[in-house]
Amino acid sequence: MTLRIAVGGFMHESHSFAPRPTRYMDFVLPGGFPRLTVGAGLFEAVAGTSVPIAGAVEVAQQAGVDLVPLAWCFANPAGPVQDEAFERISALIIAELSRALDAGPLDGIYLDLHGAAVADSFPDMEGELLRRVRAVVGDLPLTISLDPHCNLTPKMVALCDALVPFRTYPHVDMRAAGAQAMRLLLQRIVRGTPWARAFRQVDYWIALPMQCTMMSPMLEVMDERTRLAAGVAELAYCFGFPYADFWDCGVALAAYADTQAEADRAADALKAFIDAREATFQCAIKDAAESVAEAISLSHGARRPVVIADTQDNPGGGGHGDTTGLLAELIAQRAEGAVLALINDAESAAACHAAGVGATVALSLGGKSDGVPLAVTAEVLRLTNGEFVNTGPMGKGNPADLGPCALIAVGGVRVIVVSRKTQAYDQALFRHVGIEPAECRILVLKSSVHFRADFQPIAEAVLVAAAPGPVVADPATLPFQHLRPGLRRRPLDNVAR
Repeated sequence: MTLRIAVGGFMHESHSFAPRPTRYMDFVLPGGFPRLTVGAGLFEAVAGTSVPIAGAVEVAQQAGVDLVPLAWCFANPAGPVQDEAFERISALIIAELSRALDAGPLDGIYLDLHGAAVADSFPDMEGELLRRVRAVVGDLPLTISLDPHCNLTPKMVALCDALVPFRTYPHVDMRAAGAQAMRLLLQRIVRGTPWARAFRQVDYWIALPMQCTMMSPMLEVMDERTRLAAGVAELAYCFGFPYADFWDCGVALAAYADTQAEADRAADALKAFIDAREATFQCAIKDAAESVAEAISLSHGARRPVVIADTQDNPGGGGHGDTTGLLAELIAQRAEGAVLALINDAESAAACHAAGVGATVALSLGGKSDGVPLAVTAEVLRLTNGEFVNTGPMGKGNPADLGPCALIAVGGVRVIVVSRKTQAYDQALFRHVGIEPAECRILVLKSSVHFRADFQPIAEAVLVAAAPGPVVADPATLPFQHLRPGLRRRPLDNVAR
């Protein structure tokens, strides 16, 4: 008998203090990912991309499953999802699910979620979406894939049969996580009964730059997770996204196993391993002036680019990609040969397109999100429509549509100006304006960690800079109001809050 499984997704990472809310149109035109798709066009939209649902679909098709498309969407991280967007998109998913049930019984559901979404009226947005799905389908087998920046909640764990976060940051295994979630769904359908599950929360936060799985201390934690997972169906470790102002924000994990004792044992062992290494997760970052000076010094005689990460204006964490503090420092220190990717400023991009290649234009560049633009006189070097396909380990195959773009020069510093934000994690962003990244002296990237997948292999050195932006390296400095008691906002921070 052929299994019939419905698939869909709703992905967003929400920063409670970001300068811009997330609107419905941000899911319709998301920049560097496939756009909102409903029904029959879903499989074509995600085919060949790196998104988790693509991996899930591939596994299901290989197993001969009759797949029913619901709706799928992604929007770049920003402020909380407006209620209009949440209600419209969740309604699309539920409506397609209802139509699927009208056409015949379903054997299971797979959903591609993020896990750190906050809607205006629902701080645990994924939990609310799962509640609505469960209200329609009852106890039908249901699994989900998650970004490891998920703020995992008890509600999410209770409402799905298994959840699979990516194992990597940078996220180079998104498809693999979707594939594993589908495999677990098929296993759950065959076994007929749910796995036992255990949920644990860690009581300290880990800053984004310290969550990178390519290096210590997270590398060792993920190795231990792999070892402990050998005895259970799934051991899900979520690093947390420490910019969401709600009760369950933070590091958490869930274990799924045949018995409650096995699930508890795996969850307790991983939590103990994480707790014992708390001191190793402390984070220290240099400011913009120090970082630029060090990059210039290191670049003398270097054979490869020196990379600076503009971590606090990371579009992948809720930044708008338009703060100019690091750019101002590059210009002030005359960082010859530096290229900054990117400044998200549709007005400046339009001005460059109106002026044409070779023109000199006066721009009030960036600063649309924080009110601190940079007045520059720039030469327009190249113009594009912002359309290209990502090629790097994380985004390979994902279409980018950044709107009108321009490459400009301000003295010896070049800047990629875009009309729609995206994180600078893929070398294709540079190549689409005619720049070969490996040939540059200094590369400045609006990113926290994802850039490492494609840029660290070509880098002479990597520096992480703290320039103005909402994705602060130390989230403890933000004005949280709704966190649970006892949660420590820094490793080894013993101050009562």
